[in-house]
Amino acid sequence: MASPYIELEVGDRTVKVTNPGKIYFPEIGATKRELVEYYVSVGEGALRALRDRPTNLKRHPDGVQSEAIYQKRMPAKRPDWVETATVTFPSGRTAESLKVTEVAAIAYCANLGTIDFHPWQVRASDVEHPDELRVDLDPQPGVGFDAVRKAAFLTRDVLEELGMPGFVKTSGNRGVHIAVRIEPRWDFVQVRHAGIALARAVEERDPGLVTTAWWKEERGDRVFIDFNQNARDRTVVSAYSVRARPHAPVSTPLTWSELEDADPRDFDIRTVPARFAELGDVHAAIDDQAYSIETLLDRYDKDERGDMPYPPNYPKMPGEPKRVQPSKARDD
Repeated sequence: MASPYIELEVGDRTVKVTNPGKIYFPEIGATKRELVEYYVSVGEGALRALRDRPTNLKRHPDGVQSEAIYQKRMPAKRPDWVETATVTFPSGRTAESLKVTEVAAIAYCANLGTIDFHPWQVRASDVEHPDELRVDLDPQPGVGFDAVRKAAFLTRDVLEELGMPGFVKTSGNRGVHIAVRIEPRWDFVQVRHAGIALARAVEERDPGLVTTAWWKEERGDRVFIDFNQNARDRTVVSAYSVRARPHAPVSTPLTWSELEDADPRDFDIRTVPARFAELGDVHAAIDDQAYSIETLLDRYDKDERGDMPYPPNYPKMPGEPKRVQPSKARDD
């Protein structure tokens, strides 16, 4: 017996939604149809965040209560209007990843069970030179959102002194992300170094609040700035992406004034469409101007501390310190 389905008109495309009544988010009873229709309702903003970026998919075809499928390669069998971009992983292997060019492609992937969209920090026209510097503020266990908020404003202050406006959004979980549009002139290693320099500058403002310590045993009750989110093949969830959690939270763009009293729990699959209809995309200006990272690179080059550890799945990188947690190094 054929699965039930509906068809949605998305721009010039017709997107088929199979099993539209399947419950995807049990806590609020939201269905697969609601997920797809959500992405269409915020399509302009979601497309701005994803346009022409190689994008990884986090799929839950049976809802958030099912095991996730992390997909970096698009299947060969797909509509001819769903495009791909070739990316190279740290291992040297390549893949044809989703390249989002229209809202219908987002809806098509949502029908495949994609809840989270994770774009690279590059465009398909130049996959070796990032055009986005990313700040991921990750509160450690027991650290509340007020601390994250304070860390975000510290980051904004540093960026403003550098003449680089940052665009802030909730992570859809407990943290905050800040994006800075940069000129695509530097490779992944250089952009990561700029991210390290920025993170250290923020840490210096309030080391009791913020940490750049890569090893969890050294972070304490602070907000960790994950500088490695600027490395190749490391992604953060996109603006307007739903998160695979029972109450369907959304990674929501904010203005800086909104962040002053924002509660991340207020932004979900059912509240964000009305917000978007009223305000539009509050990050609409993010692509208006791109900025240089030369000042940050100069700070990095002058910092005697040098590089920081890479994620464990990376090959040993030039200049990287020993990749072993401090307690084990002491034991050795």
